[in-house]
Amino acid sequence: MTEVKGAEEVREDNPYITEPNLDFDPPEALSEAEAERQVEYLREAVRFHDYRYYVLNDPVISDHAYDQLFDRLETLEDEFDLQTEDSPTQRVGGEPVEELGTVEHVTEMLSIDSSGDAEDVRDFADRVEREVDDVQYTCEPKFDGLSVEVIYVDGEYERAATRGDGETGEDVTQNVRTIESIPSRLRGDYPDYLAVRGEVYMPRDEFHEHNRELVEQGEEPFANPRNAAAGSLRQLDPSVTAERPLDCFFYDVLAAGESEEAAREAEGRGEEGARGLDTHWEEHQTLPDWGLKVNDRVELVDDIEGFVEYRDDLQEVREDLNYEIDGTVAKVNDRHLCQELGSTSRHYRWAYAYKFPPRTETSKITDVVVQVGRTGRLTPVALLEPVEVGGVTVSRASLHNQEEIAELGVDVGDEVKVERAGDVIPYIDEVVEEHTEGYFELPDECPVCGSDVEYEGPIAYCTGGLACPAQLKRAVEYFASDDGLDIEGIGEEAAETFVEEGLVDHDVADLYELDESDLTQLEGWGEKSAHNLLDELEDSRHPPLDDFLAAIGIPEVGPTVARDLAAHFETLDAFLDADREDFEEVEGIGPTVAAHIQDFLENERNREVIERLRDEDHLGEPEPFTTAGGEELEGLTVVFTGSVEGWTREDLQELVERHGGDATSSVSSATDYLVVGENPGTTKREDADEHDVPEIDPEEFFDLVEERGVDVER
Repeated sequence: MTEVKGAEEVREDNPYITEPNLDFDPPEALSEAEAERQVEYLREAVRFHDYRYYVLNDPVISDHAYDQLFDRLETLEDEFDLQTEDSPTQRVGGEPVEELGTVEHVTEMLSIDSSGDAEDVRDFADRVEREVDDVQYTCEPKFDGLSVEVIYVDGEYERAATRGDGETGEDVTQNVRTIESIPSRLRGDYPDYLAVRGEVYMPRDEFHEHNRELVEQGEEPFANPRNAAAGSLRQLDPSVTAERPLDCFFYDVLAAGESEEAAREAEGRGEEGARGLDTHWEEHQTLPDWGLKVNDRVELVDDIEGFVEYRDDLQEVREDLNYEIDGTVAKVNDRHLCQELGSTSRHYRWAYAYKFPPRTETSKITDVVVQVGRTGRLTPVALLEPVEVGGVTVSRASLHNQEEIAELGVDVGDEVKVERAGDVIPYIDEVVEEHTEGYFELPDECPVCGSDVEYEGPIAYCTGGLACPAQLKRAVEYFASDDGLDIEGIGEEAAETFVEEGLVDHDVADLYELDESDLTQLEGWGEKSAHNLLDELEDSRHPPLDDFLAAIGIPEVGPTVARDLAAHFETLDAFLDADREDFEEVEGIGPTVAAHIQDFLENERNREVIERLRDEDHLGEPEPFTTAGGEELEGLTVVFTGSVEGWTREDLQELVERHGGDATSSVSSATDYLVVGENPGTTKREDADEHDVPEIDPEEFFDLVEERGVDVER
């Protein structure tokens, strides 16, 4: 057998490694034992070839041969019912999850302080070198993707989470499982417990191809690769993530050891639990041995000037890379010194990012389109002759408002400089060459419905309210969204279809007049999807007052403000009878939000919609806020850590607060209980121990609140 790097991980008699035998017998010719043995070989081979392709970037078989091996594995697993969770075939995605929960990180995932000024970088080095001696720096690209924590137990993929706020992140375990470059099983001499940090990104060439497909399908393209990666990873349905071309670089060991407890204590900062990885450079060299992909642009330098030179060199080749970076990162190489330097509440003191200047290009404005949003706000968007700005084809840029347009003096036909703020959002920086006199002016009438346009400061609004089809589409979408009544089955596409087909042509109350024949005549809608939506609509009738207030689309009134309003006024009639001064009496609501609420309610069309909705033939009367809770938990203060199956952290906190209790984010002497779910963090448990706060599990928590008279659906 030909010697190939990494082949020590597979059995010598595996026929699918080099020059694989692709002449397969039909499945029916195999016994169950023969099928099981072939599946073992195929899984081993597919993992090996994934490692060669994604980690070493050095495949030993063709893509066509790989596809045949993968297809054969999938066929045998289906024919003989041999699927396992860790099989490579399971990357195609699992059942959609109801929502993304949150989990606490093993150790804090802090951000990195940054600057685009070389002197700030040198000041960072001065601060470091005043504290420690003999400093080398590991230099890395600063990836413009989405940071994730990935955990392996006994070499098997366990879970993954986004960075979130640094202490807790979104649980994206099933979605990350679909990324082919992230192994389901580690290789080599790996730690028993390993938590690593990586960056999920969408390769630039794949990003352009994916955006082209979206445009061809009439869908909204992603603005940039980072948004594409983040949006893909946060899908509720893992099979959607599996269809997106995502990749990942790993660059930091967060924790490692013989057990989770030992790893948490070591925190992966150069202690014995980190498998003797004394430096970040050793870390970079070792991660591929475990099957984890690293970037090939990492370098080790002897001083900060070497890092500055590294950054300048990388900026020169930036456009040749197939991934987005917006700078470079210097890390103190010695992990023991990193531990000495520590961190602030937000940043590591041992790392610093030297950012690239924003990219700028010039292009010609071919047209200005005025978009109408859910609240009626008119947003002018400049359509540009397509221009490459940092590897991203920009064909439009925001002009924000009339005041900015006048200040720039920009009009159709002008040559303009296009910039991406923070390497993300395209905007017009200046007019390079004028081809017209004056500047573009927003219309006096809404371009969609013809209603008058009024201004609030520099912001223009359509006065048509929900009579405006553009606002009606967005209103329907928002009404059914998670922030509204959470009606599954109505998203952007369905909302646009309902309005365009005339099924919703008056206001959102029309949703409650839909029947099966209306829905099944639409393309892509069958009896099952129609029944499901009608059931969802039926279940949404008589919602709690706060959900109702959030759903009707009052500007600046989201779920939190809606809950405050509902708690203050308790009934819909009391809310409708209130004036601006009454609104300002609600805790947390200032003059601006109060004015928005008053203006919304003074609009005759909006009042009509509310009255139509509360009719029993439509949504029905919202339940008074007092019926949804009480003071059963008054005097109770709890903190949550870890995840609780079927519940988000926000839902748990709302349950407590709605019934008179307090749900805080940190443990103190005033805390009554720390509720400990799955995969808890250490910080809150240590604080609970320090303040003698008892720990209870979720079942004990639910028992407690039920004993106090709160009904809970477990």
